[in-house]
Amino acid sequence: MNAKIETQYIRPHTFANGRLLYILGLIGAALAGIISFSWPQVAPAAVAILLIASCILALVGYKANQGPELSFTLTFMHLQFHSHYGGWTARWNNIDRIGQASVEKEGWYQPIPWVGVRLKDYQAFIEAICPRVATKLLMDQRPLLIIAHRNAGETEEQIEDILFDDRHYHLSSGKTLKGLQAMLANRMHYNRRYLGYDFFISEDVLDRPAAEFAGLARNYLARCRGLPDM
Repeated sequence: MNAKIETQYIRPHTFANGRLLYILGLIGAALAGIISFSWPQVAPAAVAILLIASCILALVGYKANQGPELSFTLTFMHLQFHSHYGGWTARWNNIDRIGQASVEKEGWYQPIPWVGVRLKDYQAFIEAICPRVATKLLMDQRPLLIIAHRNAGETEEQIEDILFDDRHYHLSSGKTLKGLQAMLANRMHYNRRYLGYDFFISEDVLDRPAAEFAGLARNYLARCRGLPDM
């Protein structure tokens, strides 16, 4: 049965776009050189502007191209995120649900370009994350919690206390998380309370809209749930 569930690789649009920008920048710089030598009557200021714009384009493309060619791998065992600063892994048997995230405003739920993941247990996920990945999760997903807290109406919890809550977090296993791990666990707890999910995946690192990726992940979740890990 496991063999019938094929591994799927997600390659973000930003990787292809970065390569294209880099190539266009090099072409523009070469064109500026050709114009400068072949048509000296062209205003030097115009050639300089073209050269500067091309260099900026090439630099932006180069930076965008530094990330990994893959952003996600979906297998019969897990959903795995890849990046140049590290990654994370969530096993299907530890995922409660996946869906496109939304924020509530005046009783209406508005979809946002993020995919939410809700876990059954935090321990395995948090203990496997390196500090750099945990920090980036906390930073990148902070605006979502701020918006959800603002739209929640009256609440005794202050957003500053929520964002920087590093109190010790007690897991169901009896283990206590401290420091950055505790901050991540507390943030996931607040995310679940205000947004319904523990952490989120930005559409920027996907090759398709958030709703389509959520549907793909749910399909894997339904097919792989209950299968023994290898």
